[in-house]
Amino acid sequence: MAPVPGVAPVAAAAGNRTMAAAGAILIYAVIIGFTDNFVKVIAAEGGLWQFHAIRSVMALALFAVAAPLLGLRLWPRNPRAVAARSLVHGTAMLFYFGSLAFLPVAVVAAGLFTAPIFVLLLSRFAFGEAIGPFRILAVALGFLGTLMVLDPGEGSLSPVLIAPVIGGFLYALGNIATRRWCAGESAETLVAGFFGMLGIYGVIGMAVLALAAPEVPGGAAGFVLRGWVWPSAGFMGWTFVQAAGSLLGILMMVKGYQMAEASRAAVFEYTILPCAAFWSWFLWGEMLGGRALLGIVLIVAAGALIAARSRA
Repeated sequence: MAPVPGVAPVAAAAGNRTMAAAGAILIYAVIIGFTDNFVKVIAAEGGLWQFHAIRSVMALALFAVAAPLLGLRLWPRNPRAVAARSLVHGTAMLFYFGSLAFLPVAVVAAGLFTAPIFVLLLSRFAFGEAIGPFRILAVALGFLGTLMVLDPGEGSLSPVLIAPVIGGFLYALGNIATRRWCAGESAETLVAGFFGMLGIYGVIGMAVLALAAPEVPGGAAGFVLRGWVWPSAGFMGWTFVQAAGSLLGILMMVKGYQMAEASRAAVFEYTILPCAAFWSWFLWGEMLGGRALLGIVLIVAAGALIAARSRA
């Protein structure tokens, strides 16, 4: 990944607070695993673009209220770096949320969690960081687990299953950018930029759909193609839950990436897989098959091995 024009790559901060980063990202995983299970409820009547637009307005409004009370610094020190990072992470989330209407959260998260693989590859080949044979082996193990969770069958991946993997690559770019381009920014600045970019995407998407006027399937099948519809109380309520939960969760995730190198912090995000699977079972009674559960075990084991080697 080439540096953003006009933005010098930021050197790694002295020391890696690995365990503190792990704690912050675990909080993120528990919250996001819960809130993302309700996207399919939102998708039954609303659209992806309207969801992002309204959720961003809600999240930024919460920020506007909290900023003076908590002394938050929202304006970026380097607007171009924050905008570039927000663009990459925001695009990744379009692929992620677009898939949630059609697949279980744990399966979509598994596709997204090719990101640590891309983080390590980019860290090695783009920035020359040493990653070591044990971490390479662990990533291979995690990749095998990811394939088991995705369970393409028939030897091929459908476009719906590929979409979270594309999101994973973009997510990896955004995670590296968090540390290298935006190390001097506050976590709240980065989160505000993230929601602002998704809000812009939402408005653009609704405008394009209003002009194109495509035929929209009913229910969750029309999530990506559905433009503006008059929102119900249920849609607004669950979107607010998403906004507040995502705000807190992503804030914790950003703090985790600021406390440790991306190649270290990324492995702890694997905890979202068992968290998402637990909430899917607790809320909807959805159970993953034995193959998928074994895949999650392999992914978590890979994360533990990488964390151990990072501390060493």
